[in-house]
Amino acid sequence: MSLVVNYLPWFVLAILSFGFAPLAWFVSRFIRPTRVTAWQDKTYECGSEPIGQARVQFRFQYYSFGIIFVVFDLVATFLMVWSVAFSSLSDIGKCWVILFLSMLLLGVAYALKKEETIWI
Repeated sequence: MSLVVNYLPWFVLAILSFGFAPLAWFVSRFIRPTRVTAWQDKTYECGSEPIGQARVQFRFQYYSFGIIFVVFDLVATFLMVWSVAFSSLSDIGKCWVILFLSMLLLGVAYALKKEETIWI
């Protein structure tokens, strides 16, 4: 019984979080405007008319900068936790940390080899 009482706020939070998206979708169906005007049907919001091809070739290199930032941002979060608890980890835990960091260094070496990341 105490297990249910201890985890009751988590259950309520899970129910609310899973119910929020469908509720927001149904509410938006009722309050959104239904009539489409000519202004809303324009191709661009800025009002300029499209000339030529609408497709533009987008280089993948811009995505890789974002992905590298996210990876290093997440690694910094894990490193904070591991730096606090590293002395209390078991030998297996320390091996996992070292394995993770070596995989990270391999990724950095690969990015530097491909010249995706330029250190200024």
